[in-house]
Amino acid sequence: MKFDTIIIGGGLAGLTAGIKLAENGQRCAIVSRGQSALHFSSGSLDLLSALPDGTPVHEPEAALKSLAEQAPRHPYSLMGKESVLALAAESERLLARAGIPLTGHYRQNHLRITPLGKQRASWLSPPEVPQAPLPWQKVTVINIAGFLDFQAELVAGSLSSSGCVTHVAELTLPVLDVLRNNPSEFRAVNIARVLDLPENLPALVDELRLMLGSGEAMILPACLGLEGRTVEAVEQALNVPVKLLPTLPPSVPGMQLHNALRRHFQALGGLIMPGDTVTGAQLEQGCINALFTKNHREVPLRTRHVILASGSFFSGGLAASRHQVSEPIFGLDVEVPEDRASWSKADFFTPQPWLQFGLTVNNHFQPFHHGEYTKNLYAIGSVLGGFDPIQQGCGGGVSMLTALCVADQILVAAEACHEPA
Repeated sequence: MKFDTIIIGGGLAGLTAGIKLAENGQRCAIVSRGQSALHFSSGSLDLLSALPDGTPVHEPEAALKSLAEQAPRHPYSLMGKESVLALAAESERLLARAGIPLTGHYRQNHLRITPLGKQRASWLSPPEVPQAPLPWQKVTVINIAGFLDFQAELVAGSLSSSGCVTHVAELTLPVLDVLRNNPSEFRAVNIARVLDLPENLPALVDELRLMLGSGEAMILPACLGLEGRTVEAVEQALNVPVKLLPTLPPSVPGMQLHNALRRHFQALGGLIMPGDTVTGAQLEQGCINALFTKNHREVPLRTRHVILASGSFFSGGLAASRHQVSEPIFGLDVEVPEDRASWSKADFFTPQPWLQFGLTVNNHFQPFHHGEYTKNLYAIGSVLGGFDPIQQGCGGGVSMLTALCVADQILVAAEACHEPA
């Protein structure tokens, strides 16, 4: 099998790079070993919510200079301000082309309501996610009887403290009893598969109408609309806004985002090899010309370019032992302090140094192996080092922007070498 580019990892970064390359005529394959981390995400994307020193960021453009001073190895700092802004705009257009309706703009963060009713600065959010300040005086917060992955009382309490009158109600809906009797199966995704069935819509609407009371809007756990347009149908029937808050994983909004990107990549002709792992590479004249995988064994996957988008520790892109952190596929150089005691902080809620561990790369996002880089190997997304996706609120942005940055470089190189698409 021959490809222009093989991408290792099928998360946000890998799919973004694959879509960009496939849109420009490249034959691309994604080797994905397991479930995407998007399945565990809120479905919202962050660009830059805070600087390393803790300063909140309202306008990312205005904060990029300070970011470069405080974190010169941050992926945004390696790209430069103009590239960050251009690629952020391109990310929004790519998501629109993929049919993903997110609200927000890269020049101004918005405040979305979190599953605890708090406020968090974000770049892009699904339209169903409520944003602060809420435009309603009275809100009905709904939970589902027996569902433990969403706490309506906590949400209502937080909203009440900000001046909103809230009412909490509980949805029983007998059609959920089969799932409810098995707590391990009573999860957001399984609930959504039941509630999205057209035959269950009338009963859902009738019960929600009784609970609405004087509420001007309704907030539910994100257990609707995994595949269908259930949220819009409920809104039309109740004639009030219906908003959703993410639950504990697996996350319906995160799965929606992943599924839409995957479908778009495949519609463009991209190939996904799920449940497979890269086991080795063949080099020739300083370049990788083939990869070997667990499922294809001795059958080489020929390629001109390789993108490593394997994720961080959670996704297996980085591996940690008691005394070292490594990149398990190619043995690439990982930036880690020598002092083992400095890897973490005792306070769990303090920014953790290990979250910034990742590959050492040059300004073209080519990773190093014993201080040298391979010409056609690139690294993108959370496998990179130099940033804290939680404290700095930049995980989604780093994934998408580095993916587009590397995709552009590959397209330029392919054109310069007159590579046939």
